[in-house]
Amino acid sequence: MTVEYIRYRIPGDTTAFEDAYRRAARFLAEAPQCADFELSRCTEEPSAYILRITWTSPEDHLKGFRTGDLFPGFLAEIRPYIEAIEEMRHYEPTTVRGTGRATPSLYEWAGGAEAFENLTSRFYEKVLVDDVIGPLFAHMDPGHPRYVAMWLSEVFGGPSRYTDERGGYPHMLGQHLGRSITEPQRRRWVSLLMDAADEVGLPDDPEFRAAFAGYIEWGTRLALANSQPGATPPHQAPVPHWGWGVAPPYQG
Repeated sequence: MTVEYIRYRIPGDTTAFEDAYRRAARFLAEAPQCADFELSRCTEEPSAYILRITWTSPEDHLKGFRTGDLFPGFLAEIRPYIEAIEEMRHYEPTTVRGTGRATPSLYEWAGGAEAFENLTSRFYEKVLVDDVIGPLFAHMDPGHPRYVAMWLSEVFGGPSRYTDERGGYPHMLGQHLGRSITEPQRRRWVSLLMDAADEVGLPDDPEFRAAFAGYIEWGTRLALANSQPGATPPHQAPVPHWGWGVAPPYQG
């Protein structure tokens, strides 16, 4: 990915400029080379604007979009403002990135370590008496519910205890290799976990449950695939970090 920044200085009434970009935006939205875009206006200096466009690569932008069928329509809308451009360059993202504290993590919203420990404790009580997945856990380590709580806590933004104390992703992967999990077992695992979430009072607002369910679906499907005979998943990867409304596997 590469990020293009275009800086504008628009003197006087800026209404027509913003309207032009609203019309031009449909061409960006249709471009397979464009990941996302945003036009921002300076609060302190309202005549200053920055357009941010994330392209799949500089080449895809310059040789794909610029030479494609969508560019003429885009250019026609913003042509009156070309001379107002002060900068137009591509930037490569660095590893310096993160989130602030304005929005609580899913871990915090759920209630922290205690909430996930309550969840997994109740969940494995149900698992052990279940005729579909119970046999998979017949010889379960007594500490297993707590370890899974540590994993979920880390995934949802809590402390990195599973990585620090249990070996992180490679250890979790080792728990699934060769298990030959079936799709009915995966579905029962999901169903019982969701029932346990209700029973222990995990937040039931749609935003939290959608993010929570998104990870559980992704994680269990990955575990199923990794457990099959002959599977060759990568053995080194970080614990995935899951956020609100997004599903970025292996985001650091």
